[in-house]
Amino acid sequence: MPKTHRVELTNDDRRWLFEFIGRGEAPVREQTRARVLLKADEGPEGPAWSDDWIAEALELSTGGVAGIRRRFSKRGVKGTVKRKAPDREYETKLDGEQEADLIRIACSEAPEGRSQWSLRLLADRMVELNIVEDLSHETVRQTLRTDRSQTDSSLTGVASG
Repeated sequence: MPKTHRVELTNDDRRWLFEFIGRGEAPVREQTRARVLLKADEGPEGPAWSDDWIAEALELSTGGVAGIRRRFSKRGVKGTVKRKAPDREYETKLDGEQEADLIRIACSEAPEGRSQWSLRLLADRMVELNIVEDLSHETVRQTLRTDRSQTDSSLTGVASG
């Protein structure tokens, strides 16, 4: 079956891919996509490996290799190798004041009979105190995870269950 998406790299593309892989700093998935492009290169200096060979050599599925070829035809070299930014933006559930209230509660004494706060208890307490109308434990987890990297480690007493 003929390939519908051909990969033909320029010398600049090839040089960029080799430098990208050589640095070894990029995520493995991005390096793998770069390697697929190099092996699939059907240009004059490319090895022009078949999708089956590439898949076996790099431990991918043949469909995965075909997908990388397809992305290359639409996005070019850098658009194929680099991770695509999400199309959507999610609005945050809590504003800054509500996040501060959540952190204040998480840092306070745990409820009677508990050694520490759980994510569900924190979500329930936020609703009880009319800080928010409703709140999921997952939003609490994500908020504390984000804030934990920005504040001191005083939230280590929050349980994840």
